[in-house]
Amino acid sequence: MPAFLHRLGRLAFRRRRRMLALWLALVAAAVVCMTAFGGTGKLDNTFSIPGSESQRALDRMKTDFPTFSGTSAQIVFTATDGQKVTDPADSARIRAALGAAASAPQVAKVVSPFDAHTISADGTTAVAQVRYEVPQSALEPNALDALKSAVSGANQQGMRVDVGGSAFGNAPSESHRSDIIGVGVALVILTLTFGSLLTAGIPVVTALFGVATAIFGALSLTGTVSISSTAQSLALMIGLAVGIDYALFIVSRHRFHLAHGMEPEESAALAVGTAGSAVVFAGLTVVIAMTGLTVVGIPYLTAMGLAAAGAVLIAVLVATTLLPAILGFAGTRLTPGPGSRAMRREQAVGGAGEDAVGATGDSLASATGENVLSGTGDNVAGGTGESVAGGTGEHVASRTGEHVAGAAANAAERWFRLVTRRPLLTLVAVVASLGALAWPAHDMRLALPDNGTAPTSSSQRIAFDRVGEKLGPGFNGPLLVLADTSHSSDPTTAAQRVAATIGALPDVATVGKPVANPATHTALIQVIPDSAPSDPATKSLVNSIRDDRAAILRDTGATVQVTGSTAVSVDVAAKLNSALIPFAAVVIGLSLLLLLLVFRSLVVPLKAAAGFLLSIAATLGAVVGVFQLGHLGSLTGVDTTGPVSSFLPIILLAVLFGLAMDYEVFLVSRMRESYLHTGNPLGAVHSGARHSGRVVTAAALIMTSVFAAFLTSDSTMLKQIAFALAAGVLLDAFVIRMTFVPAVLALTRHAAWWLPKWLERRLPDLDIEGDRLGPAPTAPESVALTPSTAD
Repeated sequence: MPAFLHRLGRLAFRRRRRMLALWLALVAAAVVCMTAFGGTGKLDNTFSIPGSESQRALDRMKTDFPTFSGTSAQIVFTATDGQKVTDPADSARIRAALGAAASAPQVAKVVSPFDAHTISADGTTAVAQVRYEVPQSALEPNALDALKSAVSGANQQGMRVDVGGSAFGNAPSESHRSDIIGVGVALVILTLTFGSLLTAGIPVVTALFGVATAIFGALSLTGTVSISSTAQSLALMIGLAVGIDYALFIVSRHRFHLAHGMEPEESAALAVGTAGSAVVFAGLTVVIAMTGLTVVGIPYLTAMGLAAAGAVLIAVLVATTLLPAILGFAGTRLTPGPGSRAMRREQAVGGAGEDAVGATGDSLASATGENVLSGTGDNVAGGTGESVAGGTGEHVASRTGEHVAGAAANAAERWFRLVTRRPLLTLVAVVASLGALAWPAHDMRLALPDNGTAPTSSSQRIAFDRVGEKLGPGFNGPLLVLADTSHSSDPTTAAQRVAATIGALPDVATVGKPVANPATHTALIQVIPDSAPSDPATKSLVNSIRDDRAAILRDTGATVQVTGSTAVSVDVAAKLNSALIPFAAVVIGLSLLLLLLVFRSLVVPLKAAAGFLLSIAATLGAVVGVFQLGHLGSLTGVDTTGPVSSFLPIILLAVLFGLAMDYEVFLVSRMRESYLHTGNPLGAVHSGARHSGRVVTAAALIMTSVFAAFLTSDSTMLKQIAFALAAGVLLDAFVIRMTFVPAVLALTRHAAWWLPKWLERRLPDLDIEGDRLGPAPTAPESVALTPSTAD
């Protein structure tokens, strides 16, 4: 693969105008297809589980009870100033508003609160039901706004009107502000990393190419494929983050080569062949993990996984084709200026930072070419007995893995030296701190988001809170029980007995009168729980009704199925919970296999899997602490606590796995390369920090910033995903990869790179770092040993 990518990078560099024209044409084609076949107006935010009980019942209701099969809205009338909704003037306003609502687009039926008896005990609140025959995703873009306008006439002094209900749930959120914030922060970090605005702008430009192609391409499919707004936002979030990071890794390697005198064409080709190989490997791990979400069997989740996988795949293609073309246009302008801080830093990494040990760890070539024997720990200086360190008089400590004292260690290397000084203590501290952070996850509650977590100022949130306060929390999530009475001797009596049996169960507030369809011998029964839709007691009620179906069949001859938005949420959570452990096992097993192939070691994959589990657990604990327990809510924009989205754990597993492999590959591959050249395990750990620590740090900060920018979203689900990914990347990059990993490698030393001979012979050599392409440029030996380098 490195050889192929090397040729591809050279070709793109030479044919840069054609390559740029090709990508411009791809973006234009995606825009044209989106305009012709799709668009944001066709996004589908419907949750469904084909084959589940709730979905089978909904499918049957489309023919037996069409007015109940679609989504619904609530109109909440609240009398103020000491009045009651039953007062003649107020009731007249309500009836007039309901008449106007019946004429709103796509409304199938309006149920008056005076007929349904949905008036609070104190007479101040009345709730009307608006039913549609289509799901929320099939509503016209202006349907809900038209409903609000239709009832606005009743919103006068003495009465307030709020519109909510499931029709407003999981509504699309605007994320353009998040994009701008994320790109702006990334540009600042890149500028600080490279010390050049031109160099910093290249990863941003290429990432935008990739994101535009991915998002417009996905939106062009919305006319034929169900894609949610969350899937679009996730693809945008991940595509932008990995697009910038992948370009950062390659541009950083290219700039290193330029700083040491390599020609731009060969530098770009070599950067794509080496860093590009790691980019391809890391990107494919993300793609595999995200496409693995399709096996769960939930269309909503499948669309999210495939959209994100497509964005990552395009980001890889951009990094290996368009990026070298852009580097060709830049030419030598990316070379750090002579004497600049960037040039000194690149030269220090290339020469001054090399370990003092040679391939055997026993000799050191000084600037004059004389060998300094250090295997016994004695200090030798040309036979005089004086210590040698490039003329500075400092000791050469090759046995401990320290590099030449005259070389300046960067911040990452200094941190690695600190955490590897007492590796066991470091490991204990990391495990204890992450364990404490993970503890709240043991009490995690999962559910689909509802209007109870909508912004506090929104109409649907106000309506949700008012209904829960005045009519009871269960009224916000009624259950629908579909009874098949075709085998009963008296269908009407059977339906009434079913309703009575359900009404006797715990946590049932009221049971509505059965609505029968004599033609199909079915009846629909509305059940209002005592508890809120996301409350565990409501889940228990759903399961209790289903568990009693055998007794109901025996007593009435009727079969029952439980459905409605609350039952769908219960089924989604159950489906995801059952898939979580197998999916986690596949992801962790895949990581073990891939890292075994890349690093040809047993300890490195096991260490990576353990660190991945620690970061996942700690991230879930942080999510529970913020969104379920309410900690730091003011800082994260969370104004209401509630359950964690059912989709979040499995999405976090898939995404964080791929991103964690990014940092593992880029950081540890440099350590392995150094170990193979020097045989010095501790020096290899420090070398990895010296060469890759700064870039990995910048990449992690960029990715965290891009994800954190989406905390401004109005969508609770997207806000939770953004926080989880930002916290996960931050913990995995800095606590696991930059602290836990070097401590484990320092503790295991040579054993970290051991692999049984029989297994080594059978494993293919992937050559991720591109060793077969030839050695990377290094600074002259004199640079490594002159005192000025340390200044």
